[in-house]
Amino acid sequence: MDSFALILVVIGALNWGSIGLFGADVIAMIFGGQNAAISRIIYTLIGLCGLWAITLLFREREKTAVNTDTH
Repeated sequence: MDSFALILVVIGALNWGSIGLFGADVIAMIFGGQNAAISRIIYTLIGLCGLWAITLLFREREKTAVNTDTH
């Protein structure tokens, strides 16, 4: 679920970047406008994945350090 959420968050970020830089909403262009049902579903999924991605900030990170004790 984390990977899926991050992929959609990146897609959303790239879409916002294209809006900011070029004034082009790529999702709306591909799926028939901002008010098209499929566009609204995609926007909603991206928003939900953004909320999910917030949880990644508060999770305890796995310890990757190797135990270097040589007893």
